Amino acid sequence: MTYCAALKMNDHLVFMSDTRTNAGVDNISVFRKMFTWSVPGERVITLMTAGNLATTQAVVSLLDERSKAPEERDPTLLQVPTLFQAARLIADTLNEVVNAHADEGQDAESAFRATLIMGGQIKGMEPRLFLIYPEGNFIEASTETPFFQIGETKYGRPIIFRAFDPAMSVEQALRLLCVSFDSTLRANLSVGMPLDVHVYEANSLETGAEFRIEESDATFAAISEAWGSALKSALDGLPEFSVHSR
Repeated sequence: MTYCAALKMNDHLVFMSDTRTNAGVDNISVFRKMFTWSVPGERVITLMTAGNLATTQAVVSLLDERSKAPEERDPTLLQVPTLFQAARLIADTLNEVVNAHADEGQDAESAFRATLIMGGQIKGMEPRLFLIYPEGNFIEASTETPFFQIGETKYGRPIIFRAFDPAMSVEQALRLLCVSFDSTLRANLSVGMPLDVHVYEANSLETGAEFRIEESDATFAAISEAWGSALKSALDGLPEFSVHSR
C-alpha cells in the first residue's frame, strides 16, 4: 500500500510520500514513489504515485524516456505549455500502460490501476496541483480543496482536513504532514518509512528542498511522541459522558 499527500499553500507546494511496497507479509521492499522533472528557470513538475508498482514504474519510465528523446509531433513533460496539458499527458500515459493489459480481461486491467498526484509550476503561470484518477480523468486543487492524498488516506485525512491552512508556514505544514503520516503508519503496516519530501517555493522555478525522513529521525520521533501525549491530554480535558445523566 501507499500514502502520499500534497499541500497547495499560498507560497509553496509541499509533497510527502512513503516508500513501502509489499506483496505479502514476507515480501516488503522500499521503492521511491516521488519523482521530479525540471528545467531550471522554466518549470518544475513533481509526480507521486500509488497503486500497482509495475504500472507506476512503467508510467514514470515512459515519461522520463520521452522527455530525454522527444518525438517531433508529441510534446513531452518538459515541453507542454501548461500544467493542465502536463496532467493530460500523464493521464494518457497511464491509460496507455493500463490498456496494454486490457486484453487479459477486466480483472487483470483492474489489478494494474494506479492513482497519481502531480504538481508544480511553469514560467509565467501560477503553481498548480492535480489528482489523476486510474480512469485517466483528473481534478485540480482549489481554494475549497487545497490538498490531495492518494493510497491509504483514511487515517491521515481527518488531521489535514481539520488543521491545514494554506497560509501556515512551511515548518507548520511539514509538522502537520508528519502527524498525518504518523497516524497512518501506526494504523496500517502496509505504509512504511522512510518518507520522501519535496518543498517547492512558488515562482522559484527551481527544484526545492528534497530530503528523506528515515525511521531513526529524531524530529519525527519527537513529533510522534508529542502528538500522542497531546491526544491523551485533550481526551482527559473533554467533558465526561455519564450514562447516569441520560
